Amino acid sequence: MQRRGALFSMPGGSGSRKMAAGDIGELLVPHMPTIRVPRSGDRVYKNECAFSYDSPNSEGGLYVCMNTFLAFGREHVERHFRKTGQSVYMHLKRHVREKVRGASGGALPKRRNSKIFLDLDTDDDLNSDDYEYEDEAKLVTIACDAVLSSKSPYRKQDPDTWENELPVSKYANNLTQLDNGVRIPPSGWKCARCDLRENLWLNLTDGSVLCGKWFFDSSGGNGHALEHYRDMGYPLAVKLGTITPDGADVYSFQEEEPVLDPHLAKHLAHFGIDMLHMHGTENGLRDNDIKPRVSEWEVIQESGTKLKPMYGPGYTGLKNLGNSCYLSSVMQAIFSIPEFQRAYVGNLPRIFDYSPLDPTQDFNTQMTKLGHGLLSGQYSKPPVKSELIEQVMKEEHKPQQNGISPRMFKAFVSKSHPEFSSNRQQDAQEFFLHLVNLVERNRIGSENPSDVFRFLVEERIQCCQTRKVRYTERVDYLMQLPVAMEAATNKDELIAYELTRREAEANRRPLPELVRAKIPFSACLQAFSEPENVDDFWSSALQAKSAGVKTSRFASFPEYLVVQIKKFTFGLDWVPKKFDVSIDMPDLLDISHLRARGLQPGEEELPDISPPIVIPDDSKDRLMNQLIDPSDIDESSVMQLAEMGFPLEACRKAVYFTGNMGAEVAFNWIIVHMEEPDFAEPLTIPGYGGAASAGASVFGATGLDNQPPEEIVAIITSMGFQRNQAVQALRATNNNLERALDWIFSHPEFEEDSDFVIEMENNANANIISEAKPEGPRVKDGSGMYELFAFISHMGTSTMSGHYVCHIKKEGRWVIYNDHKVCASERPPKDLGYLYFYRRIPS
Repeated sequence: MQRRGALFSMPGGSGSRKMAAGDIGELLVPHMPTIRVPRSGDRVYKNECAFSYDSPNSEGGLYVCMNTFLAFGREHVERHFRKTGQSVYMHLKRHVREKVRGASGGALPKRRNSKIFLDLDTDDDLNSDDYEYEDEAKLVTIACDAVLSSKSPYRKQDPDTWENELPVSKYANNLTQLDNGVRIPPSGWKCARCDLRENLWLNLTDGSVLCGKWFFDSSGGNGHALEHYRDMGYPLAVKLGTITPDGADVYSFQEEEPVLDPHLAKHLAHFGIDMLHMHGTENGLRDNDIKPRVSEWEVIQESGTKLKPMYGPGYTGLKNLGNSCYLSSVMQAIFSIPEFQRAYVGNLPRIFDYSPLDPTQDFNTQMTKLGHGLLSGQYSKPPVKSELIEQVMKEEHKPQQNGISPRMFKAFVSKSHPEFSSNRQQDAQEFFLHLVNLVERNRIGSENPSDVFRFLVEERIQCCQTRKVRYTERVDYLMQLPVAMEAATNKDELIAYELTRREAEANRRPLPELVRAKIPFSACLQAFSEPENVDDFWSSALQAKSAGVKTSRFASFPEYLVVQIKKFTFGLDWVPKKFDVSIDMPDLLDISHLRARGLQPGEEELPDISPPIVIPDDSKDRLMNQLIDPSDIDESSVMQLAEMGFPLEACRKAVYFTGNMGAEVAFNWIIVHMEEPDFAEPLTIPGYGGAASAGASVFGATGLDNQPPEEIVAIITSMGFQRNQAVQALRATNNNLERALDWIFSHPEFEEDSDFVIEMENNANANIISEAKPEGPRVKDGSGMYELFAFISHMGTSTMSGHYVCHIKKEGRWVIYNDHKVCASERPPKDLGYLYFYRRIPS
């Protein structure tokens, strides 16, 4: 990789024309006060444009502002210049060239610089043996050198470097290993103290195979590996099933964290394990055990079928950043919806022009950037004819689909979120709700695209003693459909498979091919509408708790219906597992019969009396009921519980109501309360303005529809800000005073165009009045007839592991979006989906 430098003047100057150093110096003199040298903590963007996916690899290269260190492609650098007046930029360009061949056909040796010039990712689709990179920068000054040597702000998200951040264990160099003759077989592992065959750890001192505990990773266990350490003091263990030629998951009990073992190959060889011949398998199972899972992966990804790559507008893939497929799948489905296309890409000039000074930290800007990248076709172009001929001549014709990298988008939407900001796999359903929450909080203009998912649920609870009823309504954004396992149509086949599987496992023979339960969709829909028993229901007629029966129906039908198949559950050992089911999801869906009917003739409503507030006298109970500030909830404990597969909102409530006393105490709370009907509902605390969690406003977020409280508006205007600023800031931050003030300071440009703010305010009010019930949440009610247009599928045993892909019906045919690969689908596996997207059919 070569490095070369030259001098460059700003847009409006002479472009790439070389100038004498004195001429450049004279041009720079007026702008010297604006040139900064990056300091510790400065984010230096030199990989990606803030408004597009242009990079130094792009034809026009990238322009880095020497004051803000933001980067812009050729199309957007003028916008930044007009807005800020910043006149000094550094132009970065990477040249990719085919290596010069020698007489024998091999590449000539080329001396490499010891210092990498641009800290950029190389193109994975280009063979490094055939190509070389040459980086170019113009306007090289002291400040520029600091920019070039600064690390990318995304490096902590890079899965390759994320693993390298693990510390080397201080016990690795002089680890004692007992010569006890223990040899570890390549399969059939089992905990030495219990019957668990998952989450198994090999102690590197004595070769004991023992189960871990749930807080070591995302699966369950009885903690025997930790008990063994406490008994014997042997510090290091490696997780079986993660061993590959590249390494493994190593944990240090003494240091209480994951670590690196530079001598791992030698330590494993002591117990007869050859790293070079090991292949990691999920949950440490044998290759034969995961064969059914491989089948699931093959079916969903349509492996073994020659799929035709798709190019052009709407057919751009998203690169996997390391377990980011959940985000990619959701965003592909979201931007296939016209309302989201219009709200963001349709308003691109206005959103970009009115973006804050740092557009990388603005949700609407980043949504628009991502939408434009996916829909424009600018980053999805078929190879030209000459390239195809060259590939065929080399006998290596593989259609290249680079896709775009959503690093900047992921960094923003996952900011301050303990799960999504990590490199672990996440639940696509939870991310969908998180995104809806962000859209709600950052709505702009007259259209709120997330309204297309919003609907009202009518809940009817009947007191079993008085027979009186209570009707309530709540907002929701998706329909959760239970899996009616009892309705399987192939029960005899399932019983035979289970008997064969147990016999094969007992005799350590290859397992039979997986048999999936075939569930009629009608049975799942029936299970959704069946009454649910409520044991802890407050009956206002009795002024006491009583048993009740709850039913839920649609008080309104959304324009787009998202259906989640609840195929994830827990085994008897509390280990998350997945129902292996095939459901005949319909292309045309009719849920008209689930329309709510309201209070019926002959029904008597329960009186509207709230239950009394009881303050326990017991000191322990008083400690447990001391309400903490919702913002102080221990997110690490929440994350540990969520990694077990419990709903995120239930985890937050568990940690909150146990007073931040740790994950184990909160786990006990979950066990006691998990059968309650509101177990997974958002945490709501009187005095904190409703839901307390970051994702809570997606349920019952009526506060976004109403005028912000006048007393809070008055506080902001008393500080000298305009009323329209205060209203817009409160709307954007869900009426949170502190966040609203931060919003005003981060959006100074709204001061300069108050007419735009007033227009947005008036349009938003008109939109609410025209589309919603008076003083109620916004809904777009209509018929209950829908057609399927997209679905997201999951492969793996848990939402915290595995892989997601998305299928979308476009222009009359199904298309599979598998990270950066976009192809015409031949056999869309509609029966194996996890999230289904339906659009309403006009009546």
